Amino acid sequence: MNGRLTRILAPIVLLLLLLAAWELGVRGFNVRAFILPAPSRIALAFISNIQLLGWHGVVTLLEIVVGLLLGAIGGILLAISVFYSPLLDKALYPLIISSQMIPVFAIAPILIVWMGYGLWPKVTVAALISFFPLVVNVSDGLREPTEESVDLFRSLGATRGQIFRKLRWPACLPTLFSGLKVSATLAVVGATIGEWVGAHQGLGYLMLQSNARLRMDLVFAAILMLAILGLSLFGLLRIIERRVVHWRAPRKDVQEV
Repeated sequence: MNGRLTRILAPIVLLLLLLAAWELGVRGFNVRAFILPAPSRIALAFISNIQLLGWHGVVTLLEIVVGLLLGAIGGILLAISVFYSPLLDKALYPLIISSQMIPVFAIAPILIVWMGYGLWPKVTVAALISFFPLVVNVSDGLREPTEESVDLFRSLGATRGQIFRKLRWPACLPTLFSGLKVSATLAVVGATIGEWVGAHQGLGYLMLQSNARLRMDLVFAAILMLAILGLSLFGLLRIIERRVVHWRAPRKDVQEV
């Protein structure tokens, strides 16, 4: 119980200390609000513009969720295909890794030209940036079962499909959810970048408009809303993980003597 309480309180206390140092630093050095607003000013902007932030946040959240779903489906299917086909593994895996060397900022403007300023360019950027962790994690998870386990299933007459459903897929679930949690944070980045390149709504669009008007408090308020969305999605995935991967042993705190 003490370890769990420490894990909860430690980041809260550290965050409060950082905010206090930020507030005192801005006030002590008389930093202008259009350069770096104080946390209290950001909190006031967040509260007073909560409806505006909420409306743009819903748009961004839709882009994040749809992009994450498409990236997850594509990543899982590609990982399974690569795992069961040595030819695809040799042909596609190097290309998949190489594709991650291309900056997202280089792809987003092209997608805007092809798809316009609507929902789908942002969804596509979020999907492209989030599918890679799933490909890697699912591929590694499918390789988790030992050859002895696979041979045991075969000796009991299990088909290839049954081995996948009963052995490989359950073994893959922990790494799958690890990849999903990483992809969720990347999807937030991808949707925001898509909105920066070209959009008429969303938190990224709101940040650009606020920055042009030197409303840095509203820029930071939009960043805070993005952080809330990302943390909420991450927490939801953790809850689902605990229910789905219920056989996984909970992590215990290691105390040094």
